Amino acid sequence: MSPAKTRDDNTKTVATNRKARHNYVVFEELEVGIALQGAEVKSLRNGQANLTDAYARVEKGELWLHGMHVAPYESAAKWEPIPPRRPRKLLAHRAQIRRLGQRVKERGYTLVPLRVYFRDGKGKIALGLCKGRKTYDKRDALRERDEQRDLERSVRERE
Repeated sequence: MSPAKTRDDNTKTVATNRKARHNYVVFEELEVGIALQGAEVKSLRNGQANLTDAYARVEKGELWLHGMHVAPYESAAKWEPIPPRRPRKLLAHRAQIRRLGQRVKERGYTLVPLRVYFRDGKGKIALGLCKGRKTYDKRDALRERDEQRDLERSVRERE
C-alpha cells in the first residue's frame, strides 16, 4: 500500500473504493466519522486500509461498517491484537442515521464507503447511498468516460 495522499482542503486520503462508482450509482454522499481502536489510527495514517468488500448497515439505530480491512500496526500488533476486519461504528447524527435507515429499507439501496480520509486530524469516511448498476449501464458509463477523455485530449492537443 502507498502512503496517504494530501489534498488542498486539509484532507489526507487514505483509501478509495475505486470499484464503487463503477458498480453503483451514487445518489447521495455523506461524511461520517469512524470509531477506531488503539493502533488502527496509526495504521490508517500509513495508508494500510482496504475498502474493496466493505459496506455499511444500520443496526439498532446505529451505523456500522463491515468488511473494511485495516492491517495491524506492526509495532503494536503483538501487545494489542485487533481483528483487521472487525465491524467499526460510524459516527453520524441520529436524524441522519434514521433517514439512511429508511432509504436502505427501500428496494435496491445500499450504503457503500467511497473513501477513507483524515480531515483536521480526525478519521472520516465518505459514505454513499447507492443503487447497483446493471451490466449495460456499466458499459454505457465506460463509453461515456472514454468519449469525455478523448474530447479533453483533443482540446488539449489544439491548444
